[in-house]
Amino acid sequence: MKHSTIHDCHLMDIRKYSDNRGYLSVVEGQTDIPFDIKRIYYLYMVPEVARGAHAHKQLQQLLIATSGSVDVIVDDGTNKQTFHLDRPWKGLYIPAGLWRDLENFSGGTVLLCLASEPYNPDDYIRDYNEFVNNIH
Repeated sequence: MKHSTIHDCHLMDIRKYSDNRGYLSVVEGQTDIPFDIKRIYYLYMVPEVARGAHAHKQLQQLLIATSGSVDVIVDDGTNKQTFHLDRPWKGLYIPAGLWRDLENFSGGTVLLCLASEPYNPDDYIRDYNEFVNNIH
């Protein structure tokens, strides 16, 4: 597992274009983000529960709240940082090796994820103690 810190995780501006017809935002793999996009998924109609609660060994992500808002708590085993996503032209880049929790979904939130890898259950670490032990 790659060892990343919360300082490797950052908010980024997503290119946007506008005219009298509205806005268009664009994300291209290896141009706007440091990986090729191999999977896209989104969360919506999330009840009042937390999501996430895992880390990835290899997978990188860009999270975008295309509608509504959500708090993403990123943890490197030593430090934590909360990112509030509430603008469709802002994305949160999360490299491999960081724990993430998703909390405080507002009503109507749609959270889009651009992922660097196809789904692989072996890439997940779902136990926080195991995550911390892998780092140290």
